[in-house]
Amino acid sequence: MRNTPDRLLRSEATRQRATFLELFLDLVFVFALTRISARLIADFTDGQSGVYAGLGQAVLLFLALWAVWSVTVWSTSWLDPDAPIVQTVIIMTLVGAMTMAVAVPHGFGARASLFAITLVTLQIGRVVFFHVAGHGRPDPQQSIRILFWFGLSAPLWVVGGLVNDGTIRGALWTLAVLIDYAGLFLGWPTPRLGAQRLGVQMIAAEHLAERYQQFLLIALGEAIFVIGLAFSGSEFHTDQTGGFVLALASTVLLWRIYFHVAGGMLGTAVDRSRDPARLATDMAFAHMVMIAGIVLTGVGFELFIAEPLGHLPATWLIAIFGGPVLFLAGRSALEYQVFGRVSRSRLAGLLAFGLLIPAALHLQPLTAGAVAAVVLLGVAAADARRSLHRSPETPTPPY
Repeated sequence: MRNTPDRLLRSEATRQRATFLELFLDLVFVFALTRISARLIADFTDGQSGVYAGLGQAVLLFLALWAVWSVTVWSTSWLDPDAPIVQTVIIMTLVGAMTMAVAVPHGFGARASLFAITLVTLQIGRVVFFHVAGHGRPDPQQSIRILFWFGLSAPLWVVGGLVNDGTIRGALWTLAVLIDYAGLFLGWPTPRLGAQRLGVQMIAAEHLAERYQQFLLIALGEAIFVIGLAFSGSEFHTDQTGGFVLALASTVLLWRIYFHVAGGMLGTAVDRSRDPARLATDMAFAHMVMIAGIVLTGVGFELFIAEPLGHLPATWLIAIFGGPVLFLAGRSALEYQVFGRVSRSRLAGLLAFGLLIPAALHLQPLTAGAVAAVVLLGVAAADARRSLHRSPETPTPPY
């Protein structure tokens, strides 16, 4: 049957799969993550003075791109991705996200206006297009809610992109990000209309879970790309080869820790939740933290593969230790969202990283990377031991 505005909601037949067009969109975000990584690697290797500013800028650019992806995934979790109108919106997102991604290397400099104007045009333009092309279906109030919140942040993005002062730009974009994420987290509450409320019957839980899992795999793939690029450009010395092997092993550990039990039960958890919309939103934030951690960990891989021996700049620990810490923090939040508790192994891993920082400052980069890998190995081993003689757990989300 031909799709019409009356048939924009997902049917049961499409509830548990991601379309090829959605996967095609993800390829753009693979490229975007590589641009974020490249920015960070340059900041860490060019000297300590600009690391913190560069890190803050990269975070803002990453958050803007993640917001674009999150809103798209949220929409396709309750709208039919095979509907021509929805497919057009996905293609618009692909083009806009690609434009933002190519602007990332100079996103706080010569390409700031391109990044900001593209972001605003994309976020507002696709809502307006969907509302007009769909004749307000299936929920005209939702368009008003989203446009209200984007209208608050859009001037901050545009003015920040046009000003020449980097400090002012950073302040304006920080405020814009806070507004965008507050709207997403709260369900875009608007005067007289309230917030969006989706029931479990409207959310394709398996689809939503699959999309989160796919994006995390994309982040792991980007880390693999960084590892391969760093090692292929090295002299293949013994210490660099050791860094290459260590980085690959660490990536496998990240994969193992994520997918152990909770990472594979997201859809069931959303289905069993009393407030699936809130749980799905919280899961998006948990994955955002984990993916940021993986990207930062990949930067650490580049650092200790390229320069495995010698002095370890203190700022390099932000990547070598900070990346795994972010990942474990996000994974702990996800475990709470699925089971209503956090394993002691996660907390022990976070504590271990904190206690090891003073000693790590006196280590070589490769040794610091090995210490981080040992902590991750300990977490993965504790997970395996805990599940060895236990029956499979059933998701029990706290809300």
